[in-house]
Amino acid sequence: MNASTFAGRTGTHPRRPAALAAIALLVASLAAGCGGGNGGTAGTRPDTSPATTDGTSGGTSQAPGDGGGSQEGTPSTGATPTTTPAGRAPRQVRVSAYFLHGEHVSPAPRSAASPGTAAGALRALLAGPTTYEKRYERTTAIPRGTTLNSVAVRGKVATVDLSGRYDDGGGSLSMRARIAQVVFTATQFPSIQKVAFELDGKPVTALGGEGVDVHQPVGRADFEDLTPAVLVESPLIGDTIHSPVRVWGSANTFEATFRLRIKDAAGTTVAYPYVTATSGTGTRGTFDVTVPYRTANTGTGWLIASYDSPEDGRPVIVDTIPLTLGR
Repeated sequence: MNASTFAGRTGTHPRRPAALAAIALLVASLAAGCGGGNGGTAGTRPDTSPATTDGTSGGTSQAPGDGGGSQEGTPSTGATPTTTPAGRAPRQVRVSAYFLHGEHVSPAPRSAASPGTAAGALRALLAGPTTYEKRYERTTAIPRGTTLNSVAVRGKVATVDLSGRYDDGGGSLSMRARIAQVVFTATQFPSIQKVAFELDGKPVTALGGEGVDVHQPVGRADFEDLTPAVLVESPLIGDTIHSPVRVWGSANTFEATFRLRIKDAAGTTVAYPYVTATSGTGTRGTFDVTVPYRTANTGTGWLIASYDSPEDGRPVIVDTIPLTLGR
C-alpha cells in the first residue's frame, strides 16, 4: 500500500483524523527504514578511495624506486604505506641486475617485489650471477657477503646504504666496477638518476684503498669507460625471443651506427640489420628497434652487437648475449 492510496482514503473518512495521523506516521517510518536503497548504514559513505596498482586501497602509486626520502621496502609516495592484503602475494616485476662481462657492465633479468623494487633489484645484484650466467662469463666485483641496509630516494638521488664488506679488497678498477654495478642497477628506474653511498649508515666520500671519489652522487655517465659501446637492455641473457624481436638500449659508436646479428642454434645468421642510435661519436644515445628473423633451428642462439671499424670496416664485437630462439 503506497502513499497515494492513503491520500485517496482521506476524503472518504473525514471524521477519523487521529487514525489518519497514525497511518501517516507509519508510512514515514517505513520510508525511513528503507534507507533510500543504498544499502549503507546511516551516517556513512561507501569507500571510494582509488585503488593502487597492486590492488590495495589508499595512496597514489608511483614508479618503482620513486619518492621523496622514503626507506627501502615502502611505497615512495609520501602517504601512509599500503600493505599487501592477507593471503595475496606481492606483485612481482621484471628488473635487471648489472653484472660484468669482461670489464663492462652487463644486465641480467631478475624478478623483484613491488613496491620497494629498487631495493629488490639491488638485493638481486648482491646475490651474484647464476650458474647459467657464470657459464657465459658474467661475473661480479662486489665482495661476497655484502648486504643492503637501506635505500632512500630524494630528488632523483638514491642513497644506498651497504654493509662495510662492500669496501673490502680490490684495486681501483675493481672498486669502480662494483660502484658501476650498483649505479646501473639503481638508475634503471626513471625516478633515480644518481647514487650516493653509505656504509653501515655513515656517508662516505671515497671507496677502496685507492680512494675512488664518491663525495658527490654519481650516475651512469661517470662510468662510460665501463659501459660497452652498445649496451643492450632488452632482450637479456637467457631470454626466449620470437620474431620480430624488440631490441633496445644505448650506444656510443662512430656516427651512432652499429649492427645487431642474430644467430640461431645452427650458427646461421638470421638477421643482421644496421641500427642508428640517437647520438654517437663520443656521446651516448639510445636506440629501440624491432628486428624480424626467420629460422628453422629453434633453441640456443645469440644476439651479437658490433660496429664496423672506421679503420678497415671489419666488425668489432662489443657484446654477445645468449638467448633461446623461437619462431
